[in-house]
Amino acid sequence: MPVINSITRNLGAGTMGKMPWNIISFILLVSCSAPVTTDVFIAGGGTSGVAAGIQASRMGVQAVISEENEWLGGMLTSAGVSAVDGNYNLPGGLWGEFREALIAHYGNESYLKTGWVSNVMFEPSVGNKIFSEMAAAEPGLTVLGNAQVSKVKRRGEKWLISVGTPGGILKYSSEILIDATELGDISNMCGAEYDIGMDSRHDTGEDIAPEKANNIIQDLTYVAVVKDFGREVPMARPQGYDPLLFECSCINPLCSGKETKTARWSCEMMLNYGKLPNNKYMINWPLSGNDFYVNLIEMDPPERAEALKAAKQKTLGFLWFLRNELGYRNLALAGDEFPTADSLPFIPYYRESRRIHGKVRFTLNHITAPYDQPDKLYRTCIAVGDYPVDHHHSSYSGPDTLPDLSFYPVPSFGVPLGTLIPEGVEGLIVAEKSISVTNLVNGATRLQPVVLQIGQAAGALAALAVCTGVKIADVPVRAVQNALLDAGGYLLPYLDLKRDHALFKTLQRIGSTGIMRGEGISQGWSNQTFFRANDLTIASDLAGLKEIYPLTEYDFGEAVLTVQETVDLIRLIARQNGIEINEPGLSEALTLIFGGGPHASDRPVLRVEAALLIDRALDPFNNQKINLKGEFFIP
Repeated sequence: MPVINSITRNLGAGTMGKMPWNIISFILLVSCSAPVTTDVFIAGGGTSGVAAGIQASRMGVQAVISEENEWLGGMLTSAGVSAVDGNYNLPGGLWGEFREALIAHYGNESYLKTGWVSNVMFEPSVGNKIFSEMAAAEPGLTVLGNAQVSKVKRRGEKWLISVGTPGGILKYSSEILIDATELGDISNMCGAEYDIGMDSRHDTGEDIAPEKANNIIQDLTYVAVVKDFGREVPMARPQGYDPLLFECSCINPLCSGKETKTARWSCEMMLNYGKLPNNKYMINWPLSGNDFYVNLIEMDPPERAEALKAAKQKTLGFLWFLRNELGYRNLALAGDEFPTADSLPFIPYYRESRRIHGKVRFTLNHITAPYDQPDKLYRTCIAVGDYPVDHHHSSYSGPDTLPDLSFYPVPSFGVPLGTLIPEGVEGLIVAEKSISVTNLVNGATRLQPVVLQIGQAAGALAALAVCTGVKIADVPVRAVQNALLDAGGYLLPYLDLKRDHALFKTLQRIGSTGIMRGEGISQGWSNQTFFRANDLTIASDLAGLKEIYPLTEYDFGEAVLTVQETVDLIRLIARQNGIEINEPGLSEALTLIFGGGPHASDRPVLRVEAALLIDRALDPFNNQKINLKGEFFIP
């Protein structure tokens, strides 16, 4: 057990909570003159970092989270973006647990639907409380607050990590290092290669990407959480206030007659966009609001802090505009949300960071046509998303002409495991927004529920690497996927069956082999994928069997199969390919199909039933290994 965990238990959680952080840090520092050994070290306690730590601990390994400020949850809490984007119908893993905890806190799911931008709205302080309680419940997890990684070094098979705290430097030795920082700073320290900004279409094969690459990233936002106090609260006029920046943020006389690129909403709609429980509002408005352009990724910390002052001033200027130009004089910063000197969030909302060069690179083509790509990455997925490609560039002002990437439609998608594993750096896993995706794809994978799942997958991958003693890239894909399925996660975004359905895992497994394929559609913000579970099974639906069992000789035509014909096909495949059928599993599948009653085996078989028969009789998901590119192989 790490020394820090022992100290925490000896003092008692209540005692530690009442002690000033500098005293706690001093105790830890004195007790840790030699490096503390841990299995997994997670740099960053943001959205992905807290999920990674919880999952790793639940799988039996010791983990440490180092977070730069006092809160856990990152963009969901510390950045104030407490309006969850998407995945409302895909409540997988820790994302689902977090949502259920929010419902329990507020009393009813309907109480989370306070603003029209999201079905899950909450106060950032409540989100931090929930994440902190979830982390505290894990005996193998240590959380360091107000702590920043200052140095990492690879020595043999271990990482040596120095962490700056108010009480001094703490040192750790860890088998696995997870970069869950907001901007991919740890990957940079470790020497991982990465990209920043927009990719060229000639490099990625994405038709809507720009002709030439550039270093332009998405706008960031310094969110404000304000409250309607029912009376006018004094506010000082912000320095550099310019009302011209905000005149067309909503329909009002100041914007009358002026051309805008997009249609404007009423001022009430603009404000209710981010309405939170308890009469609070999240100010995170992209249209002539408080989005702010600056590329600070490669700046050092003092330069970043200086650059962000202007972002804060823009947000305060927007609040001044709301109060003094639009008449919302009762709005003021909610002083009971963030324990900061200025009542603004700890950090801005970073929409984009470094993007590492990983074992695979996830492109827009993998989302729009997953089955047509050379790499079958859909077989390797560990997280799902259903939000469109959403890029914020309204505040950028420069010579480059940018493509319109606001809500580019895509079907729902899965995120491949190989995007978390950097090329050329052993012992490192990358999470948050720095995974190996293209600039375009980042606009869909950066959303909070997806990043939570990415973090959970990073924790599972790390735990399996520690427990099996193999390199990260050699951890079996199916082992990670099984761990996530056991944790209530999704691999593919099928909406046919809820995750508590008895056959949920069956569809996830068979879909992840490619034997039977889902169908994705895009309808505005409602991006969906269906297994078509209750459709009749046509023989050609099962043509993917031949890819896994290449010695199969069978006419996969357009005839509708019966239950008996499907069983006969399974037996034929087993005989031709020299494999054994799991007879008890096949019997169990038939019992589930017919409910123990008379077997009408000559009736047509539904797709979900065909998947069940294949899963139980042949178990191709577990018996046929795949690599990170989704290729079948014999180890």
